[in-house]
Amino acid sequence: MSVPIILASGSAIRAELLRQAGVPFSVQTARVDEDGAKRALLAEGASPRDIADTLAEMKARKVSDKTQGAMVLGCDQVLDFDGQLLSKPHTLEEALAQLKAMRGKRHTLLSAAVIYQDGEPVWRHLGQVRLRMRMSSDAYLRDYIDRNWDSIQHAVGAYKLEEEGARLFATIDGDYFNVLGIPLLEVLNFLAVKGVIDQ
Repeated sequence: MSVPIILASGSAIRAELLRQAGVPFSVQTARVDEDGAKRALLAEGASPRDIADTLAEMKARKVSDKTQGAMVLGCDQVLDFDGQLLSKPHTLEEALAQLKAMRGKRHTLLSAAVIYQDGEPVWRHLGQVRLRMRMSSDAYLRDYIDRNWDSIQHAVGAYKLEEEGARLFATIDGDYFNVLGIPLLEVLNFLAVKGVIDQ
């Protein structure tokens, strides 16, 4: 009997990557208070990697508790800039401030994935990518935000590498899928080893 796979995320890019990889799945967006959870974890002194893992687990658990038998995949991504956690910008001004602070410097993207089955965690992985931004001008950054706001307001760090955001970067060290918000190869390997997808 085949095991259903559920993506506990409303992320269009995560769904598209799984679809392109030929994974049969459905989507059930987990309703969790991410901002509240982040604030609580930061108040407790949690590291960015622990925050990413905890948020991914919260999403997987929430959907798994209501779904018997399915493999439920929860994902989350955080941006670690000099030990500071950057989130999705709420305003154009916040996006500009983030990009100006990071230009010419390195930051780390942490992409966590947790799989639950029958209310229990069965697998987890944390992918990490180090990126260094170019020294873009204030004028270019303002124009970039104005052109791309509809898209980048939903992205940590106010950029999407798969779009014009690629122009902001000098170097990237790590797996491109982790930049997009899912450690895809590791997820596929786990599902294949467990016999959930063909190999």
